[in-house]
Amino acid sequence: MFRRAITLAASSMLVAAVAACSSGSPEGVTTAPPGSSAPALGHVHGLGVDPADGTLYVASHTGVYRLAANGSADRVADRYQDTMGFAVVGPGNFLASGHPDLREDLPGQLGLIESKDSAKTWTAVSLQGKADFHAIEPAGRRTYAYDSVNGALITSTNRRDWTVMENQELLDLAADPSHPRVLFATTPEGQVLRSEDGSKLTPVTGAPRLGPLDWQTDGPLVGVGADGTVSVSSDEGATWAKKGTVAGQVEALDVIPGRWHVATDRGIYESTDDGQTWMPVLVATTNH
Repeated sequence: MFRRAITLAASSMLVAAVAACSSGSPEGVTTAPPGSSAPALGHVHGLGVDPADGTLYVASHTGVYRLAANGSADRVADRYQDTMGFAVVGPGNFLASGHPDLREDLPGQLGLIESKDSAKTWTAVSLQGKADFHAIEPAGRRTYAYDSVNGALITSTNRRDWTVMENQELLDLAADPSHPRVLFATTPEGQVLRSEDGSKLTPVTGAPRLGPLDWQTDGPLVGVGADGTVSVSSDEGATWAKKGTVAGQVEALDVIPGRWHVATDRGIYESTDDGQTWMPVLVATTNH
């Protein structure tokens, strides 16, 4: 009974995400106080801090947003690109996938795209019109991705030629920064899986049910459950410790030393004490 309740909660998180991506009028996020003119983000697909200036970027159903120091969310380049699989790989250098702004003459599936100017412009890298990456995980010379079109976990060493590791529905990916061939993944039901040296993904015994995953450089593997509980592992998934809890239905996670961010349907939260406490940096409201 307990396991089923957790599984249903995790599944509902994925269903909500899919529904948000197909909705014409998704729930938005705005800055407090209520009534401000910040744009509606819709469902959040990814978070990342640009090491060039420490700015938090939010990849969403309605574009990529830059969070200013005063708490405002500004859409980059006025582009309404449904940006998925968002990953920061260096100063001003982002990877993503998803679906184009309808004003752009592009295929419905963007494949792998790259920006070298902090999301102002994007260039097609590979699999345009053929793949929709819901998760992208750069790890050293290797890049992992989950392609929702084909239901496949794939990997590449040049981001142009891809090899299928296995066919399985996945939610998120996280690779060990120190050992890039060690990969963790979660399923829509919250199961945690592990692969090493390209081996088949296998369940991690004793792991909590988790959704979004991320691995801090020189730090722990971090995941958030459907109930908002943040869990960490410092021994590649052998043991887990619970940290704090974030409010709302979890959508995305990003962790860097000293700054952890989680997006939920209630807003975007930041922790500066490794997940123990969380403060809102953007508050969600329902559009009417």
